[in-house]
Amino acid sequence: MKKASSGSGTRRGGVLSWLRGWLSRRRVGRVLLALLLAGAALAVWFAWWTLTGRYEGAIYTSVADVPARPVALVFGAGYWPDGTPSDVMKDRVEAAVDLYRAGRVRKVILSGDNRFVNYNEPAVMREYALSLGLPEEVIQLDYAGRRTYDTCYRARDVFLLQDVILVTQRYHLPRALYTCQRLGLNAVGYVADRRPYIYIRQYWAREVPALWVAWWETWVTHPVPVLGEPIPVL
Repeated sequence: MKKASSGSGTRRGGVLSWLRGWLSRRRVGRVLLALLLAGAALAVWFAWWTLTGRYEGAIYTSVADVPARPVALVFGAGYWPDGTPSDVMKDRVEAAVDLYRAGRVRKVILSGDNRFVNYNEPAVMREYALSLGLPEEVIQLDYAGRRTYDTCYRARDVFLLQDVILVTQRYHLPRALYTCQRLGLNAVGYVADRRPYIYIRQYWAREVPALWVAWWETWVTHPVPVLGEPIPVL
């Protein structure tokens, strides 16, 4: 009888021990889940706040209202295989030309991707700017503006700028302003939207994960883009 009682007690002790461990693991799991949900909520809030309200005071839709800066920094965009600028690229270049004509800037940096021999965004942007009457001596090409982060970084470290007007579409301006300001530039934004864009919903949706990447790069990883010798533009 004593042996049976001892075995029963051992089994009960084992069950209780397993139950305590299981409950402990559940508590840890709940804590981890709560932290994960809180992090996700914070990430969503950060994206919503940045895209909808954070930079409203730094984004301008009228040339007359844009504060003067020495340089307009124009972000690259795609173009067609025959060399024709896309609508997004056209509108960015046209907006920069308007800023120059209105006396808001003295120089225009056309920044884009040229990592492949047969793909050259800055050259296409330059040709279009010249066709609009922008003087060639006003233009500075940035051939290594592969991403928004790279363009902002190079504006600071290669072209030695501090005060700039960022020229791009409304959907892109919050991330561009966030990135450039995090990298130390005194930047405002000029909206380049001049027509409806077919893929505008996709563009806005893409900005959410892109903002998270921008936060990660400007706070955590700090990648260094392609640089080179300084090229003062002023």
